[in-house]
Amino acid sequence: MFLRHCYLVVFCLLAFSFNAHSKTFKNAYIAFEMQDDWKCNLEQTEWVCRADDPQEAKEAVIILTAKEKGPTDNFTIYEQHLNSPIETFPRVGAKMISILKYNAQKSKINDHLWLDGLHQDSEVKNYFTRYMATTKDQIAILVTFSAHNKAYAKHSINFEKAIRTLRVVAAKDINKYMAGEKIRFGSERFGTDRYATDITNISADISRGPASESFNAKKTIALGVMVLAIALFLISRLMGKRNN
Repeated sequence: MFLRHCYLVVFCLLAFSFNAHSKTFKNAYIAFEMQDDWKCNLEQTEWVCRADDPQEAKEAVIILTAKEKGPTDNFTIYEQHLNSPIETFPRVGAKMISILKYNAQKSKINDHLWLDGLHQDSEVKNYFTRYMATTKDQIAILVTFSAHNKAYAKHSINFEKAIRTLRVVAAKDINKYMAGEKIRFGSERFGTDRYATDITNISADISRGPASESFNAKKTIALGVMVLAIALFLISRLMGKRNN
């Protein structure tokens, strides 16, 4: 019984350590949880989310965009697009052809169906980009999670948590709720003029990125040490009782 309580305490503390540093972002069509040291800004028709830390802001970015549902917005076309190499024409440099990392998969998240695909070098050179696409009523939504190759493992845990908390909140009369936000026209295709922000310049000086730690990461490590210390204390007490 005592050992069961030990496991329960450790589990609760671990859950606290993973949830204590997150916040909810919500706009007119989507909501999800992200790290509390990240923030999102509306840039033209896209929401761009980055870390406050300048170095981490170079390593990873989340971009949300939406459009009126058009003739190219269905899962069949999305799947065809994500299961093929993606051609990109950067503003600077030569044309890129992406590397498909895994075939697009349909995934139900919070009772809503999404298409999930992963490419390398599809948006920015030396970056992995995970695509999450869906439609609801009159709107189509694309969320991309990009991180430098050297930092993807570091950020993929937080990306996965954000994806698991995705909620589509778009209403049928979405234009009544946009409050200054803009969405693309239905005739446009996702991928047109993507990353209109300065993301194309973020790969500079990335080599030292994964070695750096944000304040939030340090707090998480400290919590992990605390959890381990408590677990060891409880186990030592248990072993002491057994010896007595």
